[in-house]
Amino acid sequence: MISEKFQRPEIVSPAGTPASLRTAIDAGADAVYCGFQNATNARNFPGLNFTPEEMEDGIAYAHARGGKVLLAANTFPPAGKFDMWKRAVDQAVSFGIDAIIVADIGVADYVARSYPDQRLHLSVQAGASSPEAINFYCRAFNIRRVVLPRILTVQEIKAVHDEIPCEIEAFIFGNIGMMAEGRCSLTNYATGISTNMDGVCSPASDVHYEEDEKHNLTTKLGEFTIDCFSCNEMAGYPTICKGRYLAGQRKDAYYAFEEPVSLNLSALLPELMKAGVTALKIEGRQRSRAYVEAVVSSFRKTIDAYMAGETPELSDLLALTEGNRQTEGAFKSKRWR
Repeated sequence: MISEKFQRPEIVSPAGTPASLRTAIDAGADAVYCGFQNATNARNFPGLNFTPEEMEDGIAYAHARGGKVLLAANTFPPAGKFDMWKRAVDQAVSFGIDAIIVADIGVADYVARSYPDQRLHLSVQAGASSPEAINFYCRAFNIRRVVLPRILTVQEIKAVHDEIPCEIEAFIFGNIGMMAEGRCSLTNYATGISTNMDGVCSPASDVHYEEDEKHNLTTKLGEFTIDCFSCNEMAGYPTICKGRYLAGQRKDAYYAFEEPVSLNLSALLPELMKAGVTALKIEGRQRSRAYVEAVVSSFRKTIDAYMAGETPELSDLLALTEGNRQTEGAFKSKRWR
């Protein structure tokens, strides 16, 4: 039985706002990850993230209930702007942050040298998917956990686990991007704003909607048309990789890069745990409190049942997926696309 062989894995929830942090902890998350209101984190959207005061209060709220808070400082500082990342690290450490999630080696080095006792996690943005790369980060910066890119099968995760000294965190629900982690350049091409340095994909200031007399909707990112929706279709937030385009010899618009679909590994949890995954990550800091509560509660019940040696009835989370479609992605097979 699962409960006899494996430690109870952590459920790591997104927290885009203080309210989401409280919701996640109350719903049973073991840890939440969140960022400050600036470019130091990869979800730097208006209306999201934490002021220093909110971060301090959020950490206190989580700790009082047995939860942890992880700071996402997981973008890449441009030349001359490193002080912003130093300040984010300094403030988080002073508040008692449980771990700092880093991608840039300069940020990792600053934390390791300035706060040698501070727990460091390696962000998925670092794109470290081989034992050799992960071992380097562990030796150089005392990384305690790696968040693996969403490109590995369960068997490959097991092989990595057997060759590294740190914990493994894997995504189990939410967005599944088509870009190599930490290497997204599409939004930078369209807007001049970088996902990996400025922390925002499809910045709201560059998003525009145009409606015709029949109530059909055109969505644009900068000067580029991302998609067109009929009056009977639901229009999602326009990210350039999930738009429909006229391309090649095709005369109909189609999802040239990636169709809207969400990762859901509910059925693979026992296999992931057997492979050595000890932290289960939910994606979606830009999603609502209702999303956070529903997804965290579902995985809390599922994990608790597995740990009790029971076979859980998996919750239906399809309504919370992109395009009402879900996949096990590369975790099940490299041929999933």
